[in-house]
Amino acid sequence: MRHRESERPSRRSSAAKAISLGSALAVLATLMLAGPAQADSTRDKQYWLDSYGIRAAWDESQGEGVKVAVIDSGVDSTHPDLKGAVVGGTDVSGSGDPDGQRGIGQTPEHGTLVATLLAGRGHAPDEDTKDDKKDKESKPKDKGIGAGTDGVIGVAPKAQILTASTWLGTPNPSGVGVDEQIPAAVRWAVDNGAQVINMSLTSSSTSWPESWDAAFLYAEQHDVVVVAAAGNRAGGTEQSGAPATIPGVLTVAGLNRDGQASQEASAQSIVIGVAAPAENLVGGLPGGLYADWSGTSGATPLVSGVAALIRSKYPDMSAAQVINRIISTAKDSGVPGHDPIYGYGILNAEAALNAEVPEVAANPLGSIAQWIPVHRRGEVAAPESQSPVQSKAVAPEIPEPTTPVAVPPPTEDSVLPAILVFSFGALIAGVLALGAVQTARARRSARGKQAVEDADTGFIPPIRGGNQKPVKR
Repeated sequence: MRHRESERPSRRSSAAKAISLGSALAVLATLMLAGPAQADSTRDKQYWLDSYGIRAAWDESQGEGVKVAVIDSGVDSTHPDLKGAVVGGTDVSGSGDPDGQRGIGQTPEHGTLVATLLAGRGHAPDEDTKDDKKDKESKPKDKGIGAGTDGVIGVAPKAQILTASTWLGTPNPSGVGVDEQIPAAVRWAVDNGAQVINMSLTSSSTSWPESWDAAFLYAEQHDVVVVAAAGNRAGGTEQSGAPATIPGVLTVAGLNRDGQASQEASAQSIVIGVAAPAENLVGGLPGGLYADWSGTSGATPLVSGVAALIRSKYPDMSAAQVINRIISTAKDSGVPGHDPIYGYGILNAEAALNAEVPEVAANPLGSIAQWIPVHRRGEVAAPESQSPVQSKAVAPEIPEPTTPVAVPPPTEDSVLPAILVFSFGALIAGVLALGAVQTARARRSARGKQAVEDADTGFIPPIRGGNQKPVKR
């Protein structure tokens, strides 16, 4: 599918306008309600179910008992493929519905697209099309999986969705900025039992507001897997930005239909963890519609779904071990080993669930608890177990002072000793004065540098959009 490039928003100084959905969709054109036959063809388009081991993984787990939070534009729980999937919701923007189930922001349909790829149940064929499908039903795909063989089936069709609606991409009518929305959404998700958090959003800055630190630390302390989009070159993101750059977050890059790195629907960074399909995707739209779309916003819920499958099969497994399973079993691609294009490799759902994977001592993607004391100068306390061991400072050796010996007062013939005394006295005074000047300069320089660092902390420049093309059904 060819992408239609969206209009790029103008540069804005406000942080509330600086973050955007990871694959901001193009303005939707004419849409039609999906008829039964079209819905069935939607399932046929889901090539990733077989190519990435997802159908095979369903023999072991379908995400039962796992709650996944979708921090996005809101999720339409009335979509036929999401019936019974959404079990809780909130709005952190001040502009959406209290239950987070109405789409808001620059791309209100985005959250529903994400949710259907993650935990869509599909739906049963309509009565008036059953006779037309007798041949297919003799060997039905996904029989017994989800709610039926029509529509979009998610990676974790028995997982439960929590939706937190955020207003991103354009000025929020209520005035609540992303500095407040994102941490509020993360905390709400954790407090409401999310074991996985999906964040199909990105920024063009590798840094993030300091207000986010405590929320992501909270998620880490409560053993939650956080998955984020790498961003899209087509939307102006060349290098992944926050939240993908936050330590401990599993960042997802995008692949084309052939399993190669996508040129438009991906970005690159040393923080990439795994790569998943990001082109020729199909998902559900509010109102029971469907659309073809592309972007790492779609790749991210595929990985979040696999995390849900793992957490369902291994309920006692820590978030660090879940992430390690996903990246350790990924198929290496590109430069051998970890690289900024594919990360640790291409997603393999079946291997992530079934392979023998040695345990790790900590999250291989890092820890926000260890990052904060170093980069925020200890302003947010990390857990005691994560605190670095501080070594005692060793005092420098200082020679013992000697007792001065009294000497007779100089006589008129003792001119040279007097000159020497005054000369050495002047030399010592000069050295002390020079030291004081250098100390003052160093302090002024340090204050200036600190001011620059503080001013830069948490700044997020404006974001470009991504691509999405509607399909008439």
